[in-house]
Amino acid sequence: MSTANIDLQVTGMHCASCSARLEKLLNQLPEVAATVNIATEKAHIRYDPQNTGVDALIKAIQGAGFDAHPLRDFAAEKNARIAAMRDLQIHLGISILLTLPLLLPMLLHSVLLPGWMQFALATPVQFWIGQRFYAGAWSSLKSGGSNMDVLVALGTSAAYLLSCAMLLSHGMNHSLYFESSATLITLVLLGKLLEARAKGNASSALEALCNLQPTLAQVERNGVISALAIDQMQPGDVFLVRPGESVPVDGLVLEGSSSIDEAMLTGESLPQLKQTGDKIYAATHNGAGLLKCRALAVGSHTQLAAIIRLVEQAQGSKAAIQRLADQISAIFVPVVLLVALLTLVAWWMLGGNFTVALINAVSVLVIACPCALGLATPTAVVVATGRAASVGILIKDAAALERTHRLAVLVVDKTGTLTYGRPALTDLLPVPGISAEQLLKAAARLAQGSTHPLSIALVTHAKSLLLVPEQTTNVAEVAGKGLKAEIDGKHYLLGSPAFANMENQPLVAQLQQQGKTVIALACDASLLGYIAFADQLRASSREAVERLTAMGIRVVMLSGDNLSTAQAIAAQAGITEFRAEVLPKHKAEEVKALKARYGLVGMVGDGINDAPALAAADVSFAMRSGSDIAIQAADITLMKNDLMGVVDAISLSRASLKKIRQNLFFAFAYNVLGIPLAMLGMLNPMIAGTAMALSSVSVVSNALLLKRWKAQDTN
Repeated sequence: MSTANIDLQVTGMHCASCSARLEKLLNQLPEVAATVNIATEKAHIRYDPQNTGVDALIKAIQGAGFDAHPLRDFAAEKNARIAAMRDLQIHLGISILLTLPLLLPMLLHSVLLPGWMQFALATPVQFWIGQRFYAGAWSSLKSGGSNMDVLVALGTSAAYLLSCAMLLSHGMNHSLYFESSATLITLVLLGKLLEARAKGNASSALEALCNLQPTLAQVERNGVISALAIDQMQPGDVFLVRPGESVPVDGLVLEGSSSIDEAMLTGESLPQLKQTGDKIYAATHNGAGLLKCRALAVGSHTQLAAIIRLVEQAQGSKAAIQRLADQISAIFVPVVLLVALLTLVAWWMLGGNFTVALINAVSVLVIACPCALGLATPTAVVVATGRAASVGILIKDAAALERTHRLAVLVVDKTGTLTYGRPALTDLLPVPGISAEQLLKAAARLAQGSTHPLSIALVTHAKSLLLVPEQTTNVAEVAGKGLKAEIDGKHYLLGSPAFANMENQPLVAQLQQQGKTVIALACDASLLGYIAFADQLRASSREAVERLTAMGIRVVMLSGDNLSTAQAIAAQAGITEFRAEVLPKHKAEEVKALKARYGLVGMVGDGINDAPALAAADVSFAMRSGSDIAIQAADITLMKNDLMGVVDAISLSRASLKKIRQNLFFAFAYNVLGIPLAMLGMLNPMIAGTAMALSSVSVVSNALLLKRWKAQDTN
């Protein structure tokens, strides 16, 4: 089976019941797995194109009473939202103008509008302004469900029709309830407008990312420099970035030097020096220098585009904590209808006044709305993932955000995670009879084809001394141990002292105790010498470990290095628990053992050899400087290459889950308190309508407070 993925923008969803019903309907289609998010109003769908095409998906959505289209560019979607909001504002304005005169008797007791005038003012509000609720209710009922529109349509219709009946039968002015139906519709529209604005603010971080990239680039073709739209650029194009401009696409600096502000990409506040041979990225801001560059990635292949896709993916995903809200929303409206019916019957039978009974039932219908319940989780996820992206933390999905706050253990790799991962050669220690130059040249000959950091450092040092190693093609790499080769009939080993069978030497122990990594070169089982390297601890590693420990998280270092070197680095970082000489294939086993002992385990790594352990962890973090495989295996990518990013991710996760719990509490408490009060006749429909409108706004506004969360300052 071949699968494809598509994101559809959905319009017409008004509450959690709508999104739950649509999600259930889509998942009933053959070979379709869909997730519908009420906060972003998007449906993420995985489907089999041979069984169900995009047109069939859209047709199914339309059959449920909604509308959908494939995602357009961000600007087009924004313009569509602005147009919809403008339409809502116009309808709300007209509704207010028609409703205000109906409220005059409440404000000025001496003013009493004739019944026919109340009817004339309330009717367009009920059937023109309120037409959207009737349409939504009919679509919902037609597809076998029920939603907020059903409650609003029933509640306002009951108040309106009761008023019409009393006007026709008695001609009484003081007992009419036209103002209740009109005010309810006006308040619901006001709540929808405030909610739409708040939801727009929730995705402002993503909008800011999309707006960063310039639309034009100064491209040089055939010796002529001209402005070119970035969507027309191709990899290989030569372009200029002038002082003060934003970089149009990802590229490589060919000429010039300048400081580039990469805060939008990494969260790093200090500008980075860029010169010939360095990479630059789309939407970063150039300082005072002029750069001539070659385009490496354009359009959807830039780092910025990848970040935007990841943020959109995270914002459209669902956290496990949302399942409870979804389950309740699925049965909420039918239960409310039953409660309203019982309220009507009980008040009518016990009090004998049908009008009072109906008004109390209307209050139950109006105050009970699943909107707040449905928005409680997704709005917090949208704000949190957007805020994380703005400080250089890319969260893959809501599940990762949720799990992060429960981590009990964090496993950290040593090289490239705690340290910079750029070891430099510090000592050449040949045996008597061999010069340092001979040792270096022979070792570089084996190392020149390897991508291991120590091999790269060794070859770089040799080239800096103008020593060019001879080419060797029959070098074999032994994972986690070293290199071996047969040259001129002799067997060479380059790697750990244990691999070369030269480990029990006082000199080796002395160097390792200094935190240095030592390798040995042997020929036909005879030692030629030792070479030592040092890798500097990242400036923020110790502080990050201290903060993680203070947060109640056990930090464990896993390293393939020898015991002495691992112990020295662990001591520098303030880590008391570590494992040394752990082969790549055993790292995942160590992670599983920690999970069995302590609970949820996070893993931070940067290399290919970390991928199995990252996959085994409950939450995996990858440094941006690491390999593509490590980044793909990770739940969270740290664009700043800083362990403090893990501290920030955990802090944000805890803040997010706190907001989600608060929102769920508010949503549940609102209905638990409001519905009984309405049943007891202690809330009139207008107060109920006001409370209902404000409930959704309060939940979204509470989620927006996550924008105040700040990353730890390590500068």
